[in-house]
Amino acid sequence: MSARGEVAPTATGVEERVASVDWARVSQELDAQGCAVVEGLITRAECGEIAALYARDELFRSRVVMSRHGFGRGEYRYFARPLPGLVAALRTSVYPRLVPIANRWSEAMGLEVQYPEEHARFVERCHAAGQVQPTPLLLQYGEGDYNCLHQDLYGEHVFPLQVAILLSEPERDFTGGEFVMTEQRPRMQSRPMVVPLRQGDAAVFAVRHRPVQGARGVYRVNMRHGVSRVRSGRRHTLGIIFHDAT
Repeated sequence: MSARGEVAPTATGVEERVASVDWARVSQELDAQGCAVVEGLITRAECGEIAALYARDELFRSRVVMSRHGFGRGEYRYFARPLPGLVAALRTSVYPRLVPIANRWSEAMGLEVQYPEEHARFVERCHAAGQVQPTPLLLQYGEGDYNCLHQDLYGEHVFPLQVAILLSEPERDFTGGEFVMTEQRPRMQSRPMVVPLRQGDAAVFAVRHRPVQGARGVYRVNMRHGVSRVRSGRRHTLGIIFHDAT
């Protein structure tokens, strides 16, 4: 039961699944491409349960219609506290697996920030700076919808990695709607990347910058992500962002 007395997706088995992921492989792919895919992080049933939450107004703190802000077409909703059990478990169990990567990247790019091992401590840091709004969100796209390339930055404190989990099955629930990223290296044209996902797969990717080793040392690469136009059907995505918002 949720804090509002209604059934919500539970966290059963999530921590074990997160622990079983080959995080060394994820780290290598993030270093090489700025993105890595974790296949089947959540089950088909869990995908359906989370997607069904979109209609429950009481679970969310705000709704954004993308076309009103020039973000694209489609809409998304930010969860309110308390987060559904499954969403909260994903946020707290994935975060510590990414901290070593985040701290290594920060050092490589010459940044002074270091991230604590526990997510609760990082949230405390956000809240002390006035970033008190939860940022996990559900995105919903219909035919013709898309998400412009962007970065999810909500304040001074930004965790450099985030997760998007596809809740719908390509070619069954929708067509088109590919998860895409671009990488902008200094004095070079942007490099596009299409990240193939199936239902329940998670894309772990850079929020803003990642370090790249060049001939003259390490430099920062600027990353953006979005979703291509949905040609038919309906597409749902769960976004797990680890920093809170102002």
